[in-house]
Formats: sequence, structure tokens, C-alpha cells
Amino acid sequence: MKQRYGEIAITVANKNNTPVFSSQAVLMNFLVLVLCSQFAFSVLAMKGALLPQMLELWDISKTQFGILMSIYGVVHNILYVALAWVQDRFSARVLIPVNMVMGGLTTFFLGQTTDFAILCFLFVMLSLWCEGAFWPAVLSAVRKTTDDANQGKIFGLLEGGRGAVELLQNGVTVALYVYMGYSILGLQLAFMLNAVVMILLGVVSWFMLPAETLLKTESNPRLANQEVLAGMKLTLRLPEVWLAGAAGFCVYFVYTAMPYFVTYLGEVYALPALAISIFGIASTSGGRIAVALPSGYIAGRFLGGAVGGLGAGFLLTLGLSAAMVICTLGLGSSWLAMSCMLAFAFAIFFMRALYFAPYGEMGLPQRFSGSVIAMASFIVYLPSSFAYLLWALILDGNPGVHGYALMFFALSVVSLIGFFVARALRQRMRRGTADRVSMLVAELDAKLGLQGREKRLSDLINQQRS
Repeated sequence: MKQRYGEIAITVANKNNTPVFSSQAVLMNFLVLVLCSQFAFSVLAMKGALLPQMLELWDISKTQFGILMSIYGVVHNILYVALAWVQDRFSARVLIPVNMVMGGLTTFFLGQTTDFAILCFLFVMLSLWCEGAFWPAVLSAVRKTTDDANQGKIFGLLEGGRGAVELLQNGVTVALYVYMGYSILGLQLAFMLNAVVMILLGVVSWFMLPAETLLKTESNPRLANQEVLAGMKLTLRLPEVWLAGAAGFCVYFVYTAMPYFVTYLGEVYALPALAISIFGIASTSGGRIAVALPSGYIAGRFLGGAVGGLGAGFLLTLGLSAAMVICTLGLGSSWLAMSCMLAFAFAIFFMRALYFAPYGEMGLPQRFSGSVIAMASFIVYLPSSFAYLLWALILDGNPGVHGYALMFFALSVVSLIGFFVARALRQRMRRGTADRVSMLVAELDAKLGLQGREKRLSDLINQQRS
């Protein structure tokens, strides 16, 4: 019998007939997370559709852009590890709102300078506020929004929802760019607008997000620290945690090449800027909405779950990257190239919607999910510290079709590795990972003398709204 909170229970059918959202309050909390998670990355969202214009705005080369992204990636990867413990020790209300406000201020100033040294500093600040403790906190809160059976679905809804917001962001940015006579002033206005929205969302999230943690020892700071550290030791000893991270690493490595899809169309086929921007929006925002949104349902129904979906996605990107090598060297039609790259983007976003779902499907308790997702984020997003620069060096060092052919060949190699990692993860999880985790957690609680049932984020949200 389904339990109802508030006025309604938002139900999405699955094999266990459990609701994805247990109440309207939980759904509203999730929508706030979606908005924060996308507007925090408003600058990065622009690069998928407007990279040439961003290079013009900042007066930098592709290699310099790669350096900026590498700086951003190195900083947030250090912070993911350094701040992993805070994810379970502190609530989302502590970790999300302030970072949104400070990230908004940084975004505002990013549209006001062409000095490369200042840009480097601002990218450090952007990574500090919009990654660091913020992004794992968002992912952890999303994982805790629903039960283990719905992890693929909830992360698919997150990625699809972010795609809808990104479509709005990029649509407004392109409209401003065109309205301003294809002037970078339109891009500057978009930076300002996104900055204001980020600050407002920071204020809203302060009042919406729960203030409590899920620890059993929350009232005792010393014991709470002990519980968090014990949970980290338990989860980080699981081979499945590292395999899932490695699969996500391969997905994100492939994803980092996407901004160069739009430069490919301009340099190889000399398509007009507006046509390239429209393709960029269709491949990024369109891919998220059309594919990421239902990805959890598709993977669960037809592919045996999130891990099976990752394996299928890697097979698809392997075939498409090989096709792009042939198309590039043979200089096939622009329509063929765009079709392949659009399908490529859709496959990437299908996998992006799933690569954090295995951490919920492993049966990890919600109170220990934050730190493990922070460490997973370090692994998954590690390519951001070098891959953008790698692609830029390949393309700048091998101008024209040869550079892009090398890029697509490298993507095929990464996709093949990802497939075998996903296959190994699936085999291990079929052997009863969730049952093994349950036994280890019970032993940990007995050792620490912890009693009581596991707390759930949805229960805290419903109590706060009642």
C-alpha cells in the first residue's frame, strides 16, 4: 500500500510500483535542484552552441580555451577529494545556496574581461563555487530524492530537466546575439542575465532545502565525524564504486569533445555561424531533452538497468566515431556529418543521464551516499582537467580534416574501453552487490553502536513542509 504525503503522491510506474516522488513537496525540492544544477553551469552550457562567439568575446584561441577548461578541471578535482567528507557531514542547505550566489557574481564578471590572466582567476573561482562542494551536494541530494529502484529514472529526469533549462539559456543567448546584430554584446548580456538568476536561485534554495543531515549521530558532532569517516572507508573499499567511476570517466572523456563539433562544422564545411549555433543547441539541449529524459526508463525496461544502458551507449559511440573518421577523411556531405554528430551527442547524453545511477543501485545507504558521490565525481570529471586541452592541441597542431579525424579516432578507442568497463561492472553487480553492502553497513552500525532506522531525504522534506 502506497504511503501518501501532503496532497498527492507523484507516481511513475516501475517493476516495484514505487513512486519516484513520494509527494508534491519532494517534487518541488527536485525542481529547485534541477534549476540550480543547470544555471550554476550557464557558462559551460554556452560552449556547446556558442564556442566560436565565446572565443571572440574573450579574444582567445582554442588552445587558450583548453587551458581555461583544464584550470577549471584541476581545481574542482582537487576540491572533490578535499571536501568529500562534508557531503555527508553537512546538509544541502549549507552546501548549495551560498555557492550559487558566489557563482552568480563570478559569472557576471566573466562577461566583462578579455585579459587572459583575469580569465584564469575567474575560472578558478567558478570552479570553487560551482563545483567543489556544490556539485556533489546536488548529485547526492538527487540520489537521495527517491529509492534505489528509481535511480536511473531520477538521474534521467535530472539530465533531461537540465536540458530543458539549457535550451532556454542557449535560446535566449542566441536570440540576444542575433538581436544585437551578431555582436558579442548579446553574449555579455546573457552572462549578466544568468548571473542574476543564479543569485535568486541561491536565495530560494536556502528556504527550500532541508537543514538536517541523514546521519544517525547528527546531534553529537564528534560521533557524527566518526560515522562519516567509517562510512567513507566502507564505501571506498568496494570495487564496484571504482568501476562505476571508470565508466563515468570514459563517458565524460567522450563528452569533452562535443564543443569541437561546432568548430568542426565551421572549419571543415564553412557553415554560417547561425546554422552552427542552431546545430549546437539541437545536439546539446535537444539531446538532453529527447534522450536523457527517458533514458532511465529505457535502460530499465530494455537494457537491464543503468549499467546495461552505459554498455549499449558505448557501443553506439564506438560505431559513430568510426563513421566520423571515414566521413571526415572522405569529406562526406555536411548533412551526413551533422546527422552522425547529432546521433553521437544523443548517445553521450543518454549515458550522462545514467553514470551516477549505479551508486544508488548498489544499495549504499543515503547517509553515506554524499562522500562516495564526491569521490566518484573526482574520477568521472577527471577528463575535464586535461581533455579539453588535449583536443585543442590535437586540432591546433593538425589543422583541417586530419586533426578532426585523429579526434574521432581517439573517441572510438575511449568508447571501446568504456564498453569493457561497463561490462565488468554489470557482471559484479549481478553477483549481489546490494546484499553485500547491506551486510557491511549492518556490521559498521554494530561496531559503532548505532541504532535506529535509516533516515530518508524525502521524509525530511515532507516533515519540513508539514
